[in-house]
Amino acid sequence: MEIDGHLNIVYDLFGPPVNGWDPNKGKSVDKSGFRNLKKMTPRQRSAWQAGFAAQNEKLKRDGLKGRAFVRWKYQRYIRNYLRCIKGVDESVGRLLDYLKSTGLEKNTVVIYSSDQGFYLGDHGWYDKRWMYDESMKMPLVVRWPGVTRPGSVNTDLVQNLDYAETFLEMAGVKIPSDMQGRSLVPLLKGLKPKWRDALYYHYFEFPSYHMVAKHFGIRTNRYKLIRFYQFDEWEFYDLKQDPDELSNQYGDPKHAETIAGLKRQLADLRTVYRDNSDVRAMPIEWRKKYRPGRK
Repeated sequence: MEIDGHLNIVYDLFGPPVNGWDPNKGKSVDKSGFRNLKKMTPRQRSAWQAGFAAQNEKLKRDGLKGRAFVRWKYQRYIRNYLRCIKGVDESVGRLLDYLKSTGLEKNTVVIYSSDQGFYLGDHGWYDKRWMYDESMKMPLVVRWPGVTRPGSVNTDLVQNLDYAETFLEMAGVKIPSDMQGRSLVPLLKGLKPKWRDALYYHYFEFPSYHMVAKHFGIRTNRYKLIRFYQFDEWEFYDLKQDPDELSNQYGDPKHAETIAGLKRQLADLRTVYRDNSDVRAMPIEWRKKYRPGRK
């Protein structure tokens, strides 16, 4: 989702109501950002709107266009993001202070994580969904008194599928055999068990208002292979040489052997996770509708 074309001035950035002034030209139809506003009391909503009022009125007066307007949208977006992060940080601090003040700190496991990463202008995008590292990676910080060594860092490939098994083992509960993740307890104890060497990813939602094409792929410590299967497009990245994933090397013959191996491994992972979804390319007429500039 592009900051330029899809980040909506009203619904994403809480900017001035349209009233005939809509630089986005209605490209975004995602109105989920308004849900929290509807949950506010009239007093809360009034305070919220007052906080943005002066900036919104100035924006309407300035009549920004082109790159200047994109720059304004990004600045509003990143400031809102930083405000949100500050609120999260303060809330985590309140929780930790409570555990310390009540004597619960020494026998409580604290885990900080998220459901995904987030784009902050990387690749020109906001939001998440794509398999690129900015959204595929997520925070995972664990404090387990007497078990996890403070300040230690683990670089094994883990995923949020592992969380449930981890919590069950921590609680002394038997892990059902049909669960698809692995408990992280051995890693948190500093052990070196035989571990996975690749992660599987699959995004299913297209077409929709997010308009991120369906894709699946595999990520190892060194490489990433992605297939946008509806459009029959592949991307390959050497994460050591190109950590920002800016140059697709799929067509480079020198990577052919590596790519072939990743494709075999990807097929194996689809079997492991019982992913039997239809990943055929769509008819060329359909592809032209959603990618009019492509052959």
